[in-house]
Amino acid sequence: MAGFKDIIGHEQIIEHLQNAIGMDKVSHAYIINGPDKSGKMMLAEAFAMALQCEKHGKEACMECHSCRQALGHNQPDIIYVNHDKPNTISVDDIRTQVNNDIDVKPYSSSHKIYIIDEAEKMNQQAQNALLKTIEEPPAYAVIMLLTTNADTFLPTILSRCVTLNIKVVPDEKIKKFLMEKYQIPDYQADVCVAFAQGNVGKAIQLASSDDFNEMKASALQLIKRLDDIDLYEMTAAVKQIADYKLEINDYFDLMMIWYRDVLYFKATGDVNGLIFKDEVYDIKRQAEKSSYNGINSILEALRKAQIRLDANVNFDLVIELLLLTIKEN
Repeated sequence: MAGFKDIIGHEQIIEHLQNAIGMDKVSHAYIINGPDKSGKMMLAEAFAMALQCEKHGKEACMECHSCRQALGHNQPDIIYVNHDKPNTISVDDIRTQVNNDIDVKPYSSSHKIYIIDEAEKMNQQAQNALLKTIEEPPAYAVIMLLTTNADTFLPTILSRCVTLNIKVVPDEKIKKFLMEKYQIPDYQADVCVAFAQGNVGKAIQLASSDDFNEMKASALQLIKRLDDIDLYEMTAAVKQIADYKLEINDYFDLMMIWYRDVLYFKATGDVNGLIFKDEVYDIKRQAEKSSYNGINSILEALRKAQIRLDANVNFDLVIELLLLTIKEN
């Protein structure tokens, strides 16, 4: 758990939340909307900790009894709503953990804060149950819905919440943070930053991975051998990604960085602008034998593969279509 001062980027959201605390205009319901690992939970926890802090400032002091409890995840008035089913937050989860609890006054603080992570998993009955509480909440209650997709919420919920949309963090900020915090060299930070696309959590995941170099080598080795390998080998290679504790989509992101380098080099001939600077020989070779349209087709195929996997299309079919496109171009 971290305070506002420890969060990289998201200045506008932090300013909004701190102003709400300072002016005593805290809303009873917030939606923090943004991609996975983009900092939603950090923002919610920093806000909750500051609201409950006994020093009553805009930033948690980290020293009072409430802050120490929050840091240990045992502050009784900061409640994390859990769900047993992996893909659904049910009406029972909302009733037992929010609706039936919210009328009980705070145990030791001025507020009672409910943090509902993965809130897009609430089914319609759960949302309707929550709506009743959001419409007439006790004065001390604050409900925070953290989601990767606010579009899944009922319009009536959206209209009663303050929605804060996470924006991408500038590359320079992420690079500086990674180099200082994780002591990694600039070329490794460049790859992490390109991979993260403005998402600090994804950059940290890669920078702190012991397997970073092996994973990068695995992705690049696969790319360089694509002309010669068959479908079985490609499928087996992609399935091994679990060894690096990364998602398949993340692996495809690394491949996309390489092909973007190829496109960049083909257009400019500039080695200095490459992310994978140490791969210049192979990037140059690929740029010579592929057309602009061919490289763009490969990048588009990688994007489509990510979308298809998210939509639970058959894994082997997705890989087959991707490999065909890459071999053609």
